[in-house]
Amino acid sequence: MRFPHKIWSSYHFWIILALFGVITLFLYRDVIWQGGLRSDFYLFNLSRHTIERNLFLLIALYTAFVFGILPTLIVIGASLAVMLPQALFFSTNRSDALLEVALVTIAGLVFVYWTRIKENDDRRYKKAVTALENTQEQLQARIREARANARRLATLNTISNALSQYLEPAKVIETAVEMVGEVMEVEVILVYTIEPRQNDMILTAYEGISSESAAELDHVKIGEGFNGEVAATGEVMLVQDASSDPRLTRSAVIRNKIHPMLIVPMKSKGEVIGTLCVGMRRPRTFLPDEIDLLSTIAGQIASALTNAKLYAEAREIADQLYKSARDYRNLFENAHDAIWFQDLYGKILAGNRATLMISGYPLDKLTGRNVKEFMDEGMLKLGREVAKKLLKGEPFNQPYEQQTITKDGITRTLTLTTILMTVDDKPVGFQHIARDVSEERRMQNNLRYYLNQITRAQEEERKRISRELHDDTAQALFAISRQMDNFIRDNVGLSQQQRIALQDIRQRIGVTLQGIRRFSQDLRPSIIDDLGLLPAVQWLIKQKAEDSGIDISLKINGKEQRLLPEMELILFRIIQEALNNIGKHAAATKADVRLEFADSQLTVAIKDNGKGFRLPDAVGDLSSSGKLGLVGMNERVSLLGGTLVIQSKPGEGTTVDLSVPLGIYNGLAGQR
Repeated sequence: MRFPHKIWSSYHFWIILALFGVITLFLYRDVIWQGGLRSDFYLFNLSRHTIERNLFLLIALYTAFVFGILPTLIVIGASLAVMLPQALFFSTNRSDALLEVALVTIAGLVFVYWTRIKENDDRRYKKAVTALENTQEQLQARIREARANARRLATLNTISNALSQYLEPAKVIETAVEMVGEVMEVEVILVYTIEPRQNDMILTAYEGISSESAAELDHVKIGEGFNGEVAATGEVMLVQDASSDPRLTRSAVIRNKIHPMLIVPMKSKGEVIGTLCVGMRRPRTFLPDEIDLLSTIAGQIASALTNAKLYAEAREIADQLYKSARDYRNLFENAHDAIWFQDLYGKILAGNRATLMISGYPLDKLTGRNVKEFMDEGMLKLGREVAKKLLKGEPFNQPYEQQTITKDGITRTLTLTTILMTVDDKPVGFQHIARDVSEERRMQNNLRYYLNQITRAQEEERKRISRELHDDTAQALFAISRQMDNFIRDNVGLSQQQRIALQDIRQRIGVTLQGIRRFSQDLRPSIIDDLGLLPAVQWLIKQKAEDSGIDISLKINGKEQRLLPEMELILFRIIQEALNNIGKHAAATKADVRLEFADSQLTVAIKDNGKGFRLPDAVGDLSSSGKLGLVGMNERVSLLGGTLVIQSKPGEGTTVDLSVPLGIYNGLAGQR
């Protein structure tokens, strides 16, 4: 067995070895020096050998205190090996000697056992102390980390509070630069923001450099230099020496002697909106905590800038909405048309100034009244039908005409547009936009009356001319023709040449007489006065077919109705003008006339397969293009309150469609 170096190199080892040797010599002194040095003595009633054996126990105890258990066991073993032969072979009281040897050995082993227990206790104690020290160190590390986090949170909270106080981007960036300088203790600060439309970055704020250097560092392309690369990648960049870095693109960094630089992206909602760059002119190593802190600050600045931008946009939208609302309010209040709102039960909620003209009430006295106060039962019936269609979502033509009664009892005619108002898809009322067309309708009625009178006068004049032609001119020509027949018959002495000349004159008189009769019929066919519209149209079609050689067909749908004579005459003139145009200008071989009687209107369609023509853009341009016949047809349809539609293209024939209401004429027709 080899003793560890620390044992045999210890002076305790040599002391123990010396003591062991000396006590061994004293124990075997009688054997070594037989009779010469024999001297027994007692101390405290203990014999010399008893004391010597106990000294071995003391050496074992000393060894245990100095070197531990294993060397002590060796010492005990060595002591037993030394004491046992002396007790067996040389002791005068062998049994006591063996007993002392056994007691010393047992005491030594007990001490070793106690020492082992103590060592284990010490080891556990030391282990517990070590564990406690480790726990204490970890706790202190956690406390330091918590304090650092608390300081960081306090710093971020201070920055967040400072940034949240401002909603203007310029003020936010100014505050951010000030706070970064205080927290990071850096010498240079650069803040870039991205201009998306120009694909570059603008140096929005700076600290620690001159304005000339700032002008040189302004306008960095995305991907250019340190800040451009951070903006492109969105990753943090730590530059140990910017002056010697190959990515440097602006010499202003060298002139300002900026060496370490830390650039972090400013991200908002995952999008890079700029970069935050800090730098030092002195050597400095930015720690990971400082990088995290600056990244967090950059995030705070980005959020503040985004909020400021959103606030600016929201304020601009609010300003526009306010302006639009003000303009709409002015438009609503000053509109020439009357506009009012009512609930589903007819209560007027609001209106503009123009409602005074149609109600007779000023606005403050109109609000709260019910629309029933301004309508009779017939007007209310139309209003209910309109409301019913709007609530059911059924389509109907707007604007429509409605009549109202003012406070003074004056009936007004309005063209009305009604809109259903909803809140959360639930109907809450109606909005009405009305224009007073009473004067216009009165003028139209007057104009229609005058046109009707003119038409009637024309027809009367035609009738008079037709009658004079038939009764006077035609009769006179017929009498002349008879007289010439009698003259030729009674004068047998006329030469053959004279007779032929007179017969020629008589034939010409006959042809002229037929032309006068036809012209008289065209001016005023008596059949329309005697039999009505349909027989007159049938006679007209037959006559035009015979005169022009065009195949003209007539088709009648619905139940035939007799109309007012004026209406039948106007419709006859329209059909007559259309057929005249076909015969004179269309170069058609076939034409179709269709009359369709319905309960409330009569529809007439006249179609030919002629050469057609190019229609002007507006009906008003017909007269300037020489289509006076079509102008006359349109005026006659207007007299009846109907509509006229002409469709024609070169080479595709012409179609004339007209429809006239019958409701207001049926009652009058029954009064004839």
